[in-house]
Amino acid sequence: MNTLYSKLSGSSVFGFRAVAPAALIVGILTLNVGCGSNPADDGAMGESEEALTRRGDCGHLPATKAIDGRVVATGIPGAAAITQVGQFLAGGPVHDKPALAALTAPGKVLDPARLLVGSTSNFCAPKANTDQAEGAYLSIDPTGVRAIDVPSTFGTSGLQASTLAGAVQLYTAQSANFINGKYNPAAVTAKQASVSNPLAVSINNGFGRVWSANAPYGLEAPGTSSIDDPDGRPLAGAPNVLTGGVYFDDVTGRQPSQVVPGSLAFGAVGTAFLGASPDGSTRAVFAVITADGSIVQEHTGKGIDGIAPAGTVQSLLGKHGLLSDDDGDDRRFHGGHDHGHHDDDGRGERAPSLRAGAIVARAPGITLFVSQPRDRSIKAISLVVGGPVGSEVYVPSASRVIRSAALDEPVDMAPVGVDSTDKIWAANTTLEAGSDFYVCNRGNNTIVRMHQDGTVVAIREVRVGGHSLGSARINGIASSPDHARVWVTYTGRLPGMHDREGGVIQLAAF
Repeated sequence: MNTLYSKLSGSSVFGFRAVAPAALIVGILTLNVGCGSNPADDGAMGESEEALTRRGDCGHLPATKAIDGRVVATGIPGAAAITQVGQFLAGGPVHDKPALAALTAPGKVLDPARLLVGSTSNFCAPKANTDQAEGAYLSIDPTGVRAIDVPSTFGTSGLQASTLAGAVQLYTAQSANFINGKYNPAAVTAKQASVSNPLAVSINNGFGRVWSANAPYGLEAPGTSSIDDPDGRPLAGAPNVLTGGVYFDDVTGRQPSQVVPGSLAFGAVGTAFLGASPDGSTRAVFAVITADGSIVQEHTGKGIDGIAPAGTVQSLLGKHGLLSDDDGDDRRFHGGHDHGHHDDDGRGERAPSLRAGAIVARAPGITLFVSQPRDRSIKAISLVVGGPVGSEVYVPSASRVIRSAALDEPVDMAPVGVDSTDKIWAANTTLEAGSDFYVCNRGNNTIVRMHQDGTVVAIREVRVGGHSLGSARINGIASSPDHARVWVTYTGRLPGMHDREGGVIQLAAF
């Protein structure tokens, strides 16, 4: 196969060498080594990365302060991925097509003010694929004064159900109404649903739709990624007949051959929008991180290519992908299929899958930031354009690792300033130029605000009603485009509350 890369031992970053077509474009970001860099640290990416490991705090951290939040919603099993919907911009299909725009009106499922929250439950919607995990995205109105307790069976109809006077709506689920074949019957993934154990979400607010990254069989088996219309179904009128609106395993790669090899061979644990394709087609491209530490790029029209191979970010597979509770019991996350664990009353519950946050800085060059929960670090990967004319793709040029004592099982990240106005880049996972970002630490229930160079600006311990979260753990983070609010998902039981499943907490931005 004629690919952009050929494997070489001990050569350039990521162990690959670019095959040099005449049209190859290379623009490498300048990376400055910060204080406390450790040449022996990590080392998974070869010599170039070893020299670029940075300790973000240089041994000096700001004091951790408490931040008190209010509970927005409870009753959300496995609450993980979260985002505010945000405005879809003029010129894009969701804004300009009346049938799609109708579902973004006030009170509707993609009302810009509402939250999309991923769950490991179908809320009793019948499963489309019995061998795959349940999963759904809820659309939640966060403006109410009292906490919403999501009814566990409100999705029984299998449609975009609504409950509590519209405060909670089912956006999509692992159910027959939301399979790829509804609009794409000829796709090789026609039977796949838009979601199943959803672990990450990125919304192309500029010219596209909602994208979800999923681990339907757990982390150690193939993953899926979907492009979803406002009705919760995978993409209608998809430009790629083979893929339709759902990518899966190795069957939705670029045809007739990939520029860079890559697939969703393992669960998809993170995703971030990469803007319009560099090939000039104007089609959207998203990065997807898989549980083996590889990264792929998904082109709406041309399918999957790789970005970087397994081990680019630290693997979340197997027992070494589990994170320990304070008492050393490796039960907090699982890396494979649905392994239950027992809490203090002996009731079996499904442990949430480990996940990786992903965000993108687009200026002065493109940098993909990916959290590494087990390693308590963040990988920053610089992307440039390479490949033959007409089939240009994103390729890595350099990387660095951000380490800080402030990081404790970082499972998600969100921009402090969300890019919500650029027609090519607007997305919940895109940083405004020069913006800091938030890091969600599941290990100690803190949120870290960090500069892009790794400097820690502030640390906040999440509390509710002046009290710690007890055994509950924060599990995802989102920020509002107006810079005013932050939301975190949590799993487990908050002190003083009967709900044992999970939910959403709203906080003031800082």
